[in-house]
Amino acid sequence: MKIKIYTSTLLLTFFVIGCTESSKKSELVNKDPSSIVVKGESVANLTAPPLVPDPVGTREATKLIVNMEILEEEGEMTDGVKYVYWTFGGSVPGSFIRTRVGDEVEFHLKNHPDNKLPHNIDLHAVTGPGGGATSSFVAPGHEKVFNFKVLNEGLYVYHCATAPVGMHIANGMYGLILVEPEGGLPPVDKEYYVMQGDFYTKGEYGEPGTQPFDMNKAVNEDADYVVFNGKVGSLTGDNAITAEVGETVRLYVGNGGPNLVSSFHVIGEIFDNVYIEGGNSINKNVQTTLVPAGGSAIVEFKVDVPGTFILVDHSIFRAFNKGALGMLKVEGPDNKTIYSGTVQEGIYLPEGTSNQEMPTQGNESAETGKANSIEESIELGRQIYIRTCFACHQSEGQGIPNAFPPLAKSDFLNANPNRAIGTVLNGLTGEIEVNGVKYNSIMTKQNLTDEEVANVLNYVYSQWGNNKTEVKPNSVKSIREATDH
Repeated sequence: MKIKIYTSTLLLTFFVIGCTESSKKSELVNKDPSSIVVKGESVANLTAPPLVPDPVGTREATKLIVNMEILEEEGEMTDGVKYVYWTFGGSVPGSFIRTRVGDEVEFHLKNHPDNKLPHNIDLHAVTGPGGGATSSFVAPGHEKVFNFKVLNEGLYVYHCATAPVGMHIANGMYGLILVEPEGGLPPVDKEYYVMQGDFYTKGEYGEPGTQPFDMNKAVNEDADYVVFNGKVGSLTGDNAITAEVGETVRLYVGNGGPNLVSSFHVIGEIFDNVYIEGGNSINKNVQTTLVPAGGSAIVEFKVDVPGTFILVDHSIFRAFNKGALGMLKVEGPDNKTIYSGTVQEGIYLPEGTSNQEMPTQGNESAETGKANSIEESIELGRQIYIRTCFACHQSEGQGIPNAFPPLAKSDFLNANPNRAIGTVLNGLTGEIEVNGVKYNSIMTKQNLTDEEVANVLNYVYSQWGNNKTEVKPNSVKSIREATDH
C-alpha cells in the first residue's frame, strides 16, 4: 500500500514539474517580442570576419547601441590586384552584429568624411520601411541614428540600399546580424563568420593593378571573382580558421551576392545541423546547403579527425578558379576507425582562372604583362604561378607525390628550357622522369601570352634551387610559331 502511495506521489510530482516546464516553454513561444521590456543598455561588440562576438547567453533584453562606420578604402582582391571596397566597419563582409530577441537597437551609422558617396543600411532583421534604409541615408561626414525592436530570431543579411543598389552591394557593402533566441543558442566550441560575394572588375581575374568596378559584367552576372570574406585567400594558409579534434564548429554563413546563389559545402564533413536560410527550421545530416543571394544559413558539425577541411561553393569552378575557397585546419589525434588515410593539404588550393585545355597546338593571345627588368618579370611570374600553377605544383614547387612532378631542383626543367617553354605552351601527356621519379599525368595547355609564359618560367627558374635560366618573350614566340607550323 505504501508503495502505491509513493508511486502516486512521484507521478504527481513529475506531472506538476512537466506542466510547469511546458508552461514556461509555452510562455516563451507565445511571448510577444515587442512587449519584452529592456533593462539597461550596452554598446555592441562588433567583430570583423571571420570572428564573431561572444554569445548573448542568458542575458536579458537590453538597449543595444551599435556604432557602424562606413569606409571606402583600397584593399587587395588577390596578389597584385587592388580594388576600392565600400565597407561597413572597414571589412568585407561588414562587422558582425550579435543581438537577442527583444533588444532595442539604437543604430548609429556614420559616413566617414573622406568618403565620396552617400550610403545607407537595410537590415533584414528590421521590421520597418526599407529595413532602416529610409531612415539612414547619410552623406559623407554625417551620422544618422535610428532605433528598432528586434522581433524575429535568426541570422539576417544587411546591406547598403542606396541607388544603384547592386553597385553598392557589389563593392562589398553587406554583412550579417544574428538575433539569438531568449536563453541563447546551444553552446558550441568554435564559431566563425563566413560570407560569400561576387565581384566584377574591368580586368579579368588576376589582371594586375587597381581594378575598377564593371557595371556591364555585373548586369550580365559575369563575375570575375567569387570569394569568401572579400578576397581570394581570406581563409587559406595562415588565415585559415581552426579547431581541435572533438570540437563542435558553428559557421554563420551569408551570401551578399549581389547575383550568385552559393552551394556551400565543407569537403570531408557532413553538417549535423543546418538552420535553413538562417531561420528556425533545422535539417540534419546535410552535405551541401543552398545560400541565396541576400540570405544565410547556420551550419554545425563536429570534427572527428585531424586535417585540412576545405570550404567551397560547390559550383566548383567558382572555388578553384574564382576564389570561393577556404580552409578549416583541425589538429589532434588520428582516429583510424573513422578515417585511415592521410589528408593532403594543398591539392584543393585555387587553380586560378587561366583557361586550361588538353595538350594541343597553341594559339597566341594579345600581349600583356610586359616587364622592364628580370626582377619585374619574376614578380609578374609569381602572380601567374599563384593563380595558375599553385594547386598542382604547390607553394615551394614540391609537387604532389604520385600525381604532379616537383618544380624544385627539377632536372627536367633545368636541362632544357625550350622543352619547358613548349610544355607550358602546348601541355604534356605521357610518362616523364623528374629527379629520378617517373610520373604519368597530364599537364594542361596554358592559355598565356608570350610575356606571361616568360614571366612564370623566370619565376620558377629563380626559385627552389633551380638554375636561374632567364627566358625571353622572343624565345617563347619562336617556339610558339614553330609549333603552330
